[in-house]
Amino acid sequence: MSQARTPRGVLGVVASAAGGLDSLRTGLVEPALARGWRVAVTLTPTAGRWLRASGEWSRLESLTGLPVRDAPRLPTDPRPHPPVTCYVAAPATANTVAKLALGIADNQALTQLTEALGTPGLPVIVFPHINAAHARHPSWPTHLTHLHRAGAHVIQGPTVWPLHEPAADPPSRELPWAAILRAVDEATN
Repeated sequence: MSQARTPRGVLGVVASAAGGLDSLRTGLVEPALARGWRVAVTLTPTAGRWLRASGEWSRLESLTGLPVRDAPRLPTDPRPHPPVTCYVAAPATANTVAKLALGIADNQALTQLTEALGTPGLPVIVFPHINAAHARHPSWPTHLTHLHRAGAHVIQGPTVWPLHEPAADPPSRELPWAAILRAVDEATN
């Protein structure tokens, strides 16, 4: 069910291998398509392995009409995704957030996000899927400061994503997809 027209533009979805990744299609991609977005999905290498194994990779490609990416293209290959209007990094692991804040682009997903942060006027929304131990790391506040300074909108806080100790998350806790979609609407309207 590929979108023929892109009245809202292209939403670049970048996802890391974190809990809730399996709901990326139903929680973010399908609702974004229903809101008029064309969706281009890029995954970290581990997230790519997870979604290939579950069958979600092919479902995402069929749904969006675009290839899912988890590796760079050759310089002679055409660009597989159209230019992006807004980026969403969700779920973003603590590793992805730290590398993004430091400008480390060591995979295709981080390359896209790092370039997006350096592109004036291109909204970037980041949902850090972290736990309380990640948040207590002494570098974490600095990472968030760097992202805010770069203009990223970070989805966080106890009303959106209460932090739990490692391995203490409620088993059926869903990612805050509605808050992420609201942030996309706010950033692009």
